[in-house]
Amino acid sequence: MWRLEIHELDKLFGSLKQDGYQLIGPKVQDRAIIYDEIYSTKDLPQGWTHEQEAGTYRLTSRSDQAYFGFTVGPHSWKKYLLPPKQRLWKASQQEGRFTIEQEPIRAPKMAFIGVRSCELSAIAIQDRVLYSGDFVDPVYKARRDNILLIVVQCGKADSTCFCTSMNTGPKAEDGFDLALTEIIEDSEHYFVVESSSERGTKLLEQIQAEKAPQKSVDAAQQVSENTAKQIQKRMDTDGLKELLYAQAEHPQWQDVADRCLSCANCTMVCPTCFCTDVNDVTDLTGENAERWRTWDSCFHVDYSYIHGGPIRPSVRARYRQWMTHKLASWHDQFDTSGCVGCGRCITWCPSKIDITAEVAAIRSSTVEQTEE
Repeated sequence: MWRLEIHELDKLFGSLKQDGYQLIGPKVQDRAIIYDEIYSTKDLPQGWTHEQEAGTYRLTSRSDQAYFGFTVGPHSWKKYLLPPKQRLWKASQQEGRFTIEQEPIRAPKMAFIGVRSCELSAIAIQDRVLYSGDFVDPVYKARRDNILLIVVQCGKADSTCFCTSMNTGPKAEDGFDLALTEIIEDSEHYFVVESSSERGTKLLEQIQAEKAPQKSVDAAQQVSENTAKQIQKRMDTDGLKELLYAQAEHPQWQDVADRCLSCANCTMVCPTCFCTDVNDVTDLTGENAERWRTWDSCFHVDYSYIHGGPIRPSVRARYRQWMTHKLASWHDQFDTSGCVGCGRCITWCPSKIDITAEVAAIRSSTVEQTEE
């Protein structure tokens, strides 16, 4: 463990830039804390936080000058690893023949700054889907190979967080290069830093970081313990896969469908959803064409369209597909849950649908039927 003073954070950023990394981190924009390119600590949302509830997000100021005194916002790191819009190739007509030019894969060196434990788990889940196995996505792989991960251990929880139920937080244990814990107590303001890779250790040596005294290490541990105690939302995952498979005709699916707008907000903000669509476009002359891959969602009726019509024409069927895949069949496909408990789908649902409440409703009514 190392101790990093506040002014040394810019030294760390400078060292990253010197090594050729583009810095991607949190900043305040459009009344939200989002991820974008940053250049120094001046770009960080110091003194800002947010309050989140079902269907509600509010940017608000803090009583201190914390740099990372918030949880997760509308963006996830997915947008940098699996871009929402990606051209695959372009073609042009010359002398009556089309020439196809493959789009080069652009994978800049990026340092992700401020990754949360649940988000780190989400990246690991997408690695299983897009990076390993027989079907590797070349764009994802190239970008994933070129990133450096700097985690920030959560110092607060929102009412929508349920990472403890999914065993994904609030403290990251490994899988990162560096992990920062922000400490603010009395007149002191500093970071306790842990390295989990050779790259991370080298960075700390470059800026000549000092070893953290035991008092600082204990303070960092206390931050994570206090945050875990703040998390009140729960999802009972015991036997959940079998429960959802057995309740395909449960009336709760229609109940939630009556409230769901099928707007796809939940899938767009989800850090693990990976559905995409591919479209070909041409210009007005017909001499130039392009193929684009864009994010899509199983909530869109056309997503399940095949010859003859969509497989899931009703909102009921689409919501059931999304939640059952996320919490059940994902295990069969990828040996893990597709949910990390970040709570984004709850915050950004305009109908205030809460996935933990839907699971609880199905479980409780199923128990009641069994007892009868």
